[in-house]
Amino acid sequence: MIQTLVNVFKIPELRNKLLFTLAMLIVYRVGYWIPLPGVNDSLLKEHFQQQTQSGSALGQISSYISVFSGGAFSQSTIFGLGIMPYITAGIIFQLLASVLPQLKKLQEEGPTGRQKIMEWTRYATVALCIVQGMMWIQYMVRMGMVYPSYAQNPLYWIMATAVLTGGTVFLMWLGEQIDRFGIGNGMSMIIMAGILARMPEALMWVVNNFGPGEDGKMGWGGLLMLATGFVGVIAGSVLMTVAQRRIPVQQAKHTRGRRVFGGQRSYLPLRINHGGVMPIVFASSLMLFPSVIFTGIADALNTSSRGGAYGLFRWLADNFHPGEFPYVMLYIVMVYFFSYFWITVQFNPEEMSKQLRDHGSFIPGLRPGPRTAEYLETVMNRITFVGAAFLSLIAVLPMVVNKNLKIDYAVTQFLGGTGLLIVVSVSLDFLQRVEANLLMRNYAGFLSGGEDGTSPRMRSARG
Repeated sequence: MIQTLVNVFKIPELRNKLLFTLAMLIVYRVGYWIPLPGVNDSLLKEHFQQQTQSGSALGQISSYISVFSGGAFSQSTIFGLGIMPYITAGIIFQLLASVLPQLKKLQEEGPTGRQKIMEWTRYATVALCIVQGMMWIQYMVRMGMVYPSYAQNPLYWIMATAVLTGGTVFLMWLGEQIDRFGIGNGMSMIIMAGILARMPEALMWVVNNFGPGEDGKMGWGGLLMLATGFVGVIAGSVLMTVAQRRIPVQQAKHTRGRRVFGGQRSYLPLRINHGGVMPIVFASSLMLFPSVIFTGIADALNTSSRGGAYGLFRWLADNFHPGEFPYVMLYIVMVYFFSYFWITVQFNPEEMSKQLRDHGSFIPGLRPGPRTAEYLETVMNRITFVGAAFLSLIAVLPMVVNKNLKIDYAVTQFLGGTGLLIVVSVSLDFLQRVEANLLMRNYAGFLSGGEDGTSPRMRSARG
């Protein structure tokens, strides 16, 4: 491992990419500490701590958005909106491309069409930033978190909205610079940096609450359980992220003159967790609304009458909080639903079957065409059930541990959830890119094996 790290810095091009990526991430973290003018940060932070501890809908929204903004949302910095508006705009256009023929045709045109969609995504990001920024400023003004001299000035609203919008656009630009001159996916690296920046807070909570033999403190058993759970969940997440169902594909033989081409056997890899983190993102977004809706209905019935309907909606409002049984069950159902919804949008067995037939390939034992498409769809539905079960476990584990063991959410979020999956997938992608650069220059990489500096896959190919 040490020799591999030395090899990374021996290659000037790779070293410059790594240092550039690190410099851009440092710029992002510096902006995290630049506050938005006119906001009482101490009052804002205290307010969100109370909301998070009470398990209110606002606390859920804050915890969810903080995954993508690195916690800057509750501190109201210039990067307060984070990269979330860009992600939202990208998801919107990705879903629209599956239902609108014009967008789908534009996407199939190649780099030119994708560049056009990317341009529209940027415009949509700016629009979302303006709307979200104004809503956020209005909320802070209503809660008294903005100094009165600023809140009554219309120019302040324009300035604050422009700052929040400019912060997100700047993060978007940083991500594009990492894509061009750094290594790794820029947007994903920024999100991962925001998530990992919260790890010191989790470690400090463990240190402050560790006291064997003291009442209300964590003992050696609790510490061992946390460490074992962290390592086990990370290992399981890595395994399920890279897990594949390999379908054998046979290439047909072609005779040209006296020579025979083709006849090779390969594999069609289908990922077990094809949707990645997106089903949890969709499920988390929608699970913010039941608590708000039920609480509003219960409050409305409380002022008018206190009949049976009030008792029902009050019970629903009290039980649709993270960690409660109804909330967890509905969360699992939503994760399964969006897992299958995502493969319906992203995975097209008919198109894949057509591509196999056009390239002269087929799955042994199956006729090309509809029979192959049916088989691919059946296999994908089966492995998606397993992938959705894994996502459900990862999604509900942090809230269950937080609810039943009284461990702070800042700690339990590293035992599962959206943040953990993002960190695992981005880290694996980053390591694979570094590995490719090392192997291209005949260096042993992080994922390589053997004393000769070659990967097992390369050795098996040479025999």
